[in-house]
Amino acid sequence: MTTVVEMKPQRPEKIAASIEVAPRQAVESADLPDLFPKGTHVYVTDIGTDTTDTLVSAVRRLRDLGFEPVPHFASRRLSTRSAFEERIRRMSEEAGVSNVLVIGGGLEKQAGDFSSTMEVLETGYFDKYGVKAIGVAGHPEGSPDFSEEVAVQALRLKKSFAERSDAKLRIVTQFGFDARKFIGWADGLKEHGIDLPVHLGVAGPAKITTLIKFAAMCGVGNSISFLKKNALSLTTLATSHSPETVVGPIEQHALNSADTPIRQIHVFAFGGLKKTSEWLEERGSWDIKTSLYPSTTAAQN
Repeated sequence: MTTVVEMKPQRPEKIAASIEVAPRQAVESADLPDLFPKGTHVYVTDIGTDTTDTLVSAVRRLRDLGFEPVPHFASRRLSTRSAFEERIRRMSEEAGVSNVLVIGGGLEKQAGDFSSTMEVLETGYFDKYGVKAIGVAGHPEGSPDFSEEVAVQALRLKKSFAERSDAKLRIVTQFGFDARKFIGWADGLKEHGIDLPVHLGVAGPAKITTLIKFAAMCGVGNSISFLKKNALSLTTLATSHSPETVVGPIEQHALNSADTPIRQIHVFAFGGLKKTSEWLEERGSWDIKTSLYPSTTAAQN
């Protein structure tokens, strides 16, 4: 008699990663085809200066290269409802986009019909054009634009939207350098009734001066203080091209805590796409596959 032993799937030893690129990088970079594994979720930033044609070309090239394009939609930088619908329609029809990130875009930057992320979500255009996976912004260090109370209420509204629609929502956070604080923020969301999966933002390998510059540009003042306070260690970290003091604790917590909402990291390639991709490959993050539709029950989605 042969005994069949059922093998349990092994738990991954690394946490998965997504990455951001600028539209021009997506369109023009000659290195891009070989930088990431096929199926990698590649976010396309929108700072309000690129045309719809450029953004559509960016996501179309990413799709053609075998990646999963995830375009940003900065709510207060969108001009009109019709222009927004046209953009998502073209991205869906021309590049098969079914996964997006919707952010506010800064309170002082409203350019058109939308004043908030919720207004964009409630147009119904994402559902109309087949977008089911939607990321929304999280701010573990707070934001200069609104209070923590306002931020929590906004996430509650988005969770409610997910419950009454077919959308699969996740939280994708701003980057930072205090792993303990980011973990505490993510795990603390359940105290506010928010159980969405979380993708924590981290900076890839870069010089300390570069990190401080981008922290200032993105309004994460606490990160600047943390960087300056830990300048010596982080300078060494940047030289070795391995920001493990941030990613390591997040990774271990995500893999070993059954009830954490943390699913993966979202990487900001401030030190360059090639350097960041090499780091992710060396540490094994590129070997972990992610689902298109993140789940609050799966350990690695």
